[in-house]
Amino acid sequence: ACTSRVTVPVLWDKVSGKIVSNESSEILRMFNSAFDGVGAAPGDYSPAALLAELDEVNARVYDTVNNGVYRAGFAKTQSAYEAAVTALFDTLDWLETRLTHQRYLVGGMLTEADIRLFTTLVRFDPVYHGHFKCNLRALKDYPALWAFTRDLFQHPAIRPTVDFDHIKRHYYGSHLWLNPPGIVPLGPVLDHDEPTGREALI
Repeated sequence: ACTSRVTVPVLWDKVSGKIVSNESSEILRMFNSAFDGVGAAPGDYSPAALLAELDEVNARVYDTVNNGVYRAGFAKTQSAYEAAVTALFDTLDWLETRLTHQRYLVGGMLTEADIRLFTTLVRFDPVYHGHFKCNLRALKDYPALWAFTRDLFQHPAIRPTVDFDHIKRHYYGSHLWLNPPGIVPLGPVLDHDEPTGREALI
């Protein structure tokens, strides 16, 4: 029986019986190209020509947004919480400006940077805004970011991967030191199928 801490995701090699990686960013890049010769679906979400810019954008988004919401939610001091929230919203403001005039973050195409950002944004208003106290503004207060999130949600390969009921039950039920009764909020009511108009952007 496993007695150590278990985390997901994990990429497991069943032939060698070993863990290949448990770092989501590494797994994402592996899935992008490592299986091209064995029947993987076509698509390149980490083009070689864009890697430098992808790495730059990913680094800021990971540090202040993907990880930033956890730094805020799990902060043990007021100063740590305020630092995390300030950095988070500084980056959200930067992303709002960037995405106001372009559909995607890098290179005018859907890339890993968009997918990595989406995973946090789609949870923002249902979870992080209230549960983790990331509440200077709601995602819906950012017109471009909210439209960007809906745009990716409406992608036929992404929509089936999002289960809002599961997302809320997991967060509000897993962190009982933040939410002792384990009550799961009914809201917010969000229309992710609202047209985005982002198809016209380059």
